[in-house]
Amino acid sequence: MPEPERKPRKDAVRNRAAVFAAADALFAGCRSPEEVTMADIAAAAGVGKGTLFRAFGDRTGLIRALYEARLEPLRTAVEEGPPPLGPATPPLQRVPALLDAVLCFKLDNRHLAQALEGTGTDSPYRTAHYERWHTLLRDLLEGVPGAADSDFTAHALLAATRADLVSYLTDEKDMPREELRERLAKFTAGVLVGTA
Repeated sequence: MPEPERKPRKDAVRNRAAVFAAADALFAGCRSPEEVTMADIAAAAGVGKGTLFRAFGDRTGLIRALYEARLEPLRTAVEEGPPPLGPATPPLQRVPALLDAVLCFKLDNRHLAQALEGTGTDSPYRTAHYERWHTLLRDLLEGVPGAADSDFTAHALLAATRADLVSYLTDEKDMPREELRERLAKFTAGVLVGTA
């Protein structure tokens, strides 16, 4: 008989929350994500560096865990929620809604998304979260009549939501959030019109 899954200790849960809050604040307040070290996060969270390494393995593991925790509500809405994000939505309505949701997530979590995309451990296109979004979009595009090369189209659409591009457009080009969302919607509509 399998052993029941153990709940994390209260101090471990508290430490994890403190680490996430500290990392979030440090990444949000820095000029470049590379500036934030594990030592900085440990000190800000009031935990030892060893605690971080035991819990997350390395800096990339911590960034990934924080990103995934922030992404969970969106992932739940996509996997189980109602339209326009949920699985019952027709592809021509769901694709723009998904891209808008990804863009809004990256706008709201820009510092964290940039830190994750800039970890340099591997291609950003081979990360679990990217592969998840790409697979979902590719599969949806395959359900669009007349769609050609859904694999490439999914990559091209996701490229418009990369954290470095979003940051460049909002920070350096001063593009307001709503304008960026409108432009992405028009771009997506143009791509989908060409496939339908």
